This record gives sequence, structure tokens and C-alpha cells, in this order.
Amino acid sequence: MLTKEELPPCPVATTLMLIGNKWKIFIIQQLMDKPFRFSELRRAIPGISEKVLTDNLRALEKDGLVTRTVFPEIPPHTEYALSELGETMRPIIDSMATWGTGYQNIVRAQ
Repeated sequence: MLTKEELPPCPVATTLMLIGNKWKIFIIQQLMDKPFRFSELRRAIPGISEKVLTDNLRALEKDGLVTRTVFPEIPPHTEYALSELGETMRPIIDSMATWGTGYQNIVRAQ
């Protein structure tokens, strides 16, 4: 999570700090449906590299939006899911999807 000192004065800036790149949004959007294993998540997000997915999952976990569960099996099995805090992002992502659909409809109608 961010520290008190890292919090910007603007709440919108805080949100953008946490989810302000396209990959984090795509990761959160996928995890809204169900938990994913790393390889499943990578396949579900076209164009994302292993390194970028790893870096963004680590950042989302550090910020408390994603949980990482390691199952002690052979081979090890790791799942990523939205945390309780991450679930509170659902209305934001849903609103973005609704707005994006409306925009797409306007553009297609021209």
C-alpha cells in the first residue's frame, strides 16, 4: 500500500497512481471474473509480456488490490485474485466499460 507520505493531495491522482497504466486495468478487469493462474492471465491479456505482467501483479499486490496464493503442489500452483480492497474497484471498471461501450456506439454510428 502507499504510505501517507506517498499519497497525492488529489484523490483522482491517487487512483491513477494505483491503476494508471493500461496493463493494470486489463489485469483488474480479468480478475473481476475469477482468480487466474499466471499463464492463464497472460493468455487472457493479448500483448502483455511475462515481465510486464509480473511487474504489474507485484505492484497491484503491494498496493493491496490483488492477492497471490501459492498452493504447495508439485509443480507449484499460484493464483491471483482481487483482494477485498481490489473488489471495491469493480464499480470504477464497470463505469469505464459502460462509457467505452457508449463511445464505441457513437463512433460506429458515424
